[in-house]
Amino acid sequence: MAAAVILAAAGLIYWQINRMTGFAVPCIFHLVTGLYCPGCGITGMFFALFQFDFAGAFQHNAAVILASPALLVLLISLICSYIKTGKMHPARWQNILIYALIAYFLVFAVLRNIPAFAFLAPY
Repeated sequence: MAAAVILAAAGLIYWQINRMTGFAVPCIFHLVTGLYCPGCGITGMFFALFQFDFAGAFQHNAAVILASPALLVLLISLICSYIKTGKMHPARWQNILIYALIAYFLVFAVLRNIPAFAFLAPY
């Protein structure tokens, strides 16, 4: 519980620093390659969500917004199974969902770097 509070506090502090200075941690993959990774725009997405700007969050990273229900179900089910068994062994359906999400994010990463899909770019 303390770790969650510390993580939330660090996120709020980072958000305030960004709001006051405009400083944000850049994506190393984008800096090196010039391409957008599946995670590019997540910081802006979270900042938009903090302000209840759902359209802005969607523009920063549509893939994460669209996948968030599946990610939430996966996270909750993994936590519940860990609490029940004390082990972190995903069930077959959880493994299938994990691999489907990996494929989804890889396809998204490829598409957002194709000029015809430039609207998926976070910036």
